Amino acid sequence: MIKKILYATDYSMEAKRALDFVKRLKDAGSQEVVVLHIIDQRAVTDLSRFATKDVGDILKDMQIKARKELAQIEKELKELGFAVTVRIEQGDPFREILRVEEEEKASLIVVGSQSKADSFPAMLLGSVSYNLVRKASCPVLVVKR
Repeated sequence: MIKKILYATDYSMEAKRALDFVKRLKDAGSQEVVVLHIIDQRAVTDLSRFATKDVGDILKDMQIKARKELAQIEKELKELGFAVTVRIEQGDPFREILRVEEEEKASLIVVGSQSKADSFPAMLLGSVSYNLVRKASCPVLVVKR
């Protein structure tokens, strides 16, 4: 049974489609969702090169935006009867999702696919989702575009 879902979001259209699948899993007996957003450290570093703000301010702005986005998702899931935990982490998305999967003892990871990768298989699936399918301890549901 899929009791605890780890839903990782970057707020993309693919992630929004994945959220629709998470919602449908309530009817299959799922009880809890961990909503996870990773602030990609590489993006913070890249932004800091061109921004007039320092890294701390950029990170703070990203966290504020994440809390706002995640609050809406949390509300939607709670209205459906899910117990919801919201987490904002910072680092490499793939590694952080695996770390949170282990900490939360997730039964299923749900992510949207992306295509920002170098290798052919990763381009088809998305490098983070591709690596999750290969390395996660639990099943991974990748929702395509």
